[in-house]
Amino acid sequence: MDTKLDDAPTPSNSNVCCPSQNGTASFLCSHDPCPPISSDATLGSHLARRLVQIGVRDVFSVPGDFNLTLLDHLIAEPGLNNIGCCNELNAGYAADGYARSRGVGACVVTFTVGGLSIINAIAGAYSENLPVICIVGGPNTNDFGTNRILHHTIGLPDFSQELRCFQTVTCFQAVVNNIEDAHEQIDKAISTALKESKPVYISISCNLPAIPHPTFSREPIPFALSPRVSNKMGLKAAVEATAAFLNKAVKPVMVGGPKLRVAKSCEAFVELADASGYALAVMPSAKGLVPEHHQHFIGTYWGAVGTSFCGEIVESSDAYLFAGPIFNDYSSVGYSLLLKKEKAIIVHPDRVVIANGPTFGCVLMKDFFQALAKKLNRKTTAYDNYQRIFIPDGVPPKCDPQEPLRVNILFQHIQKMLSSNTVVIAETGDSWFNCQKLKLPEGCGWYCRYEFQMQYGSIGWSVGATLGYAQSVPEKRVIACIGDGSFQVTAQDVSTMIRCEQKSIIFLINNGGYTIEVEIHDGPYNVIKNWNYTGLVDAIHNGEGNCWTTKVKCEQELTEAIATAMGDKKDCLCFIEVIVHKDDTSKELLEWGSRVSAANSRPPNPQ
Repeated sequence: MDTKLDDAPTPSNSNVCCPSQNGTASFLCSHDPCPPISSDATLGSHLARRLVQIGVRDVFSVPGDFNLTLLDHLIAEPGLNNIGCCNELNAGYAADGYARSRGVGACVVTFTVGGLSIINAIAGAYSENLPVICIVGGPNTNDFGTNRILHHTIGLPDFSQELRCFQTVTCFQAVVNNIEDAHEQIDKAISTALKESKPVYISISCNLPAIPHPTFSREPIPFALSPRVSNKMGLKAAVEATAAFLNKAVKPVMVGGPKLRVAKSCEAFVELADASGYALAVMPSAKGLVPEHHQHFIGTYWGAVGTSFCGEIVESSDAYLFAGPIFNDYSSVGYSLLLKKEKAIIVHPDRVVIANGPTFGCVLMKDFFQALAKKLNRKTTAYDNYQRIFIPDGVPPKCDPQEPLRVNILFQHIQKMLSSNTVVIAETGDSWFNCQKLKLPEGCGWYCRYEFQMQYGSIGWSVGATLGYAQSVPEKRVIACIGDGSFQVTAQDVSTMIRCEQKSIIFLINNGGYTIEVEIHDGPYNVIKNWNYTGLVDAIHNGEGNCWTTKVKCEQELTEAIATAMGDKKDCLCFIEVIVHKDDTSKELLEWGSRVSAANSRPPNPQ
């Protein structure tokens, strides 16, 4: 998901951009230091051009009185398209999905009521290491420092509540209420988002976007980020220590984690696997970051609920290299993984930890893998063992054509739909487990063609994320698997998908409740009011745009629906409601739910 800066237009003036040591931009002007101010050189146009330069083509927004003038300037930028969303939460989720594909996303909302509404999505982007530029239209500059009480606030003459909330879920915050330093603040915020791969918050006073200033040239010069480099001595020491550790092992393995993406090290990781011959697995949240057609790929390592035989090979290994892992209660299946610290090499984006030994800082993951590949002895023992014990997965028993549809039959058909032109988005819930078992074909999983939000796990995320991802890659077909409970949280922005003429396929899995919660701890609160989901989407469609819906209850109807979606309706949004039994879940969810429940139910430690 490299963010490309090299496709920005060449500036028409002779300004020179000089990256500073902290990764932000500094500018030198080689001609008249006080050029005439163009009426087009406004704060709003500067921000719009900056977004285009870093790769943003679509901004997801909800209008409000504090951001209207800013939106005028954003939509005036030819390279920028405004996508109006139904609510701020979905705008944030859409920017999240967009950033997963293009490397950076942006959203615009209004002060406090919009900011506090979108903050849940921004927190999710923070947890997933996604650079999202969250722009908020702020109060008039004349209101700062007064005792005035403004609307959209909690009724106090203190405008910092929103800022304080965002400080914990963004890596940089800029409150732009002075035109003199607006240029510096905006550029620093954007460059920090790209450098840290985290969201940033930019508040812009509502009376500033139309004001010109000498620092806002008509075509702002593309800024550059100073590249991060490894400490050469630290890199050499880390490689030597790791090579010595792994070369002593008999059956080492490699496991890719989700931070491969933020470290931009997916290709280097695969090159290391090619050179070493090690068995290659991924953590569940890294599915799609490593090509599943790799000759030594053994599946998803997720403890007791991962790919069959993968966990046994990983946990019986005498050395394992984890690249960018996140070990939380969900990814560790309630802390039940059978891993030993003394056998592990943990490679973080900027440091390497060797078993119970030393930690090497200032070592970039990509540099480390490239250097390590030259030092490792080739060992295929773990993969050879995997081949000896591997037994192919069974095929679900066939359904009678009119028999009530089973979930495993549904995903058997979804598997056949996958190609290099598809993207899979899995909602929080049983779709996590069913989609993990999908085999991503060549071109589909290299890379970022499979997405889900495992660390934050916010139900409803996939509706907005589908909107954003589909908007970023109109040439692809997004296949979203969404549970009915999650869909009820964020359903409105199916409207925006239709308005944007997207062609995604949404499988709405209707089983009458929050199934993932049922398997952790059941109760009447996990049962939801059933909706006529196809009727709802038809009402949203309202004869405007291109949308097709259907409801299926058996395999024959499913087969016909998929044939229509992939054939006659291939160029429109397709919404397929799938009716399944409330207790029809994957065996992995049953196992995972029991273990997570046990972890949640641990009694307090004695005081």
